[in-house]
Amino acid sequence: MTTQQHSENNWVDICALSDIPPNSGVCADLNGEQVAIFHLKSSSSNQVKAVSNFDPFSRANILSRGLVTETDNNHFVASPLLKQQFCLTTGQCEQDDSMSITTYQVRLTGELVQLREA
Repeated sequence: MTTQQHSENNWVDICALSDIPPNSGVCADLNGEQVAIFHLKSSSSNQVKAVSNFDPFSRANILSRGLVTETDNNHFVASPLLKQQFCLTTGQCEQDDSMSITTYQVRLTGELVQLREA
């Protein structure tokens, strides 16, 4: 997905929430950076989380295709190649404390997913 338009206060329109299947992710471009955006759906709410799409272990842009899991109310994405899990809130790797990925500010405005530019 590519950035559609700029909005006020440095928020960028990315896509409609319906473009992201529940409890999975998509890859979007934010000023040349690949960002993995995840739609976390429960019976009572919709949330979105955004992290770098780059997996530092496999050195590939693949995290948007990873498996989303939940443990103790924390959501993680497991790399589809080597299976390391990254927290979708902090970016911290669960298997190696020395590794983390970038997290991005993301929000829902109605049904529109937006990322904050740095």
